[in-house]
Amino acid sequence: MNFCSHCGQTVRFAIPEGDDRPRFWCKACGTIHYQNPRIIAGTLPVHGTRVLLCRRAIAPRKGYWTLPAGFMENAETTVEAAARETQEEALAEVAIHGLYTLINLPHIDQVFMIFRAELAGGYGAGPESLEVALFEEQEIPWDMLAFPTIECTLRHYFADRQGDGFPLHVSDITPEDRERYFGSA
Repeated sequence: MNFCSHCGQTVRFAIPEGDDRPRFWCKACGTIHYQNPRIIAGTLPVHGTRVLLCRRAIAPRKGYWTLPAGFMENAETTVEAAARETQEEALAEVAIHGLYTLINLPHIDQVFMIFRAELAGGYGAGPESLEVALFEEQEIPWDMLAFPTIECTLRHYFADRQGDGFPLHVSDITPEDRERYFGSA
């Protein structure tokens, strides 16, 4: 950030008086420009024993498989964001059953929230998906999953499904975890 969105003057990145961390702030008008983590909301849509995945048509990780999820918008709840992203990416309506995974990615300032959901009808590829398909556990393209958050969520789901209980899973993914999934490139 170079300029204040409030008054247009140059901002500086420093610790404002009374704060404990550096922030972009405008010395001219005193506005502090807080930057907060972004929330990614989505669903784990299930139909019978199969899980719905979308093959990404956009960067990052174009061509890789993911659950339908994306950035939460202002003026919507996390459940509304998850349902909207599922509709946009998979052209699917879902019945949402509750928050299932909450994964912190502090190194990229994101919080990933996936809700368990049941498909309530058909599905298809939205503009951000090359294709959409239902997969049995043994058919999941594990080597072609787009993000560690997706693999983490799916592994929890298939393990929990064996016990007929779906507790909330809260975890963190660090840069080292990302390297484990994708290598150092």
